[in-house]
Amino acid sequence: MSHQATFLGNFREAANLARSARMGTETAGSALALAHFYAMEARALARLGDAAECDRAMSAAVSQFERRNPGSDPAEWFGYFNEAELAAELGHCNRELGRAVDASTYASQSLGPSPSGYVRSEFFATMVLADAYLDQGDAEQACEVALGALQIGEQLKSARCGAYVDEFKQRLARLGNSRAVADFIEQAAHTRLWRPQDARTVPSRAGLPRS
Repeated sequence: MSHQATFLGNFREAANLARSARMGTETAGSALALAHFYAMEARALARLGDAAECDRAMSAAVSQFERRNPGSDPAEWFGYFNEAELAAELGHCNRELGRAVDASTYASQSLGPSPSGYVRSEFFATMVLADAYLDQGDAEQACEVALGALQIGEQLKSARCGAYVDEFKQRLARLGNSRAVADFIEQAAHTRLWRPQDARTVPSRAGLPRS
């Protein structure tokens, strides 16, 4: 619910929901769950622009994650929250706080040798990395990364994926015209997520992995 509230723009509600989840389960003994709840709170706080409280929540998320115990955490339904997922959350937060270098560092970690293994998560982290490069003024690298994300997105049907692409478009527009941007737009125009009318349609290919 917190994650959905953040997507819908209800950031204060999202932070409160994440805190409620954390406070209601602190005695359950799952450091992994607490790490995730702190990360969700940090995402909402980053969207609110509350850097100090977001930093506090991010630090707590890392501390709890380091305390995780695979033997006692509810891995059967929560095991997906691994190192790559945590790095992606930290990348999101730093992007929202305008810390482009930190955002690119964490997003790169998320996509490193041990990625999350989830197509949607890899798409989101790749888009965060592209945004971070744009915010650093590196249009060529940003467009290369974004094109890779759009290719991943051919497998996905998600309004949230479309929203990430829309944010990238807004950042890209602020850079003005360049050869790298023009070449990227020409290639991106052939992808589903770049075309608003196709962004939420079900992919027609059979046998695509679930997201």
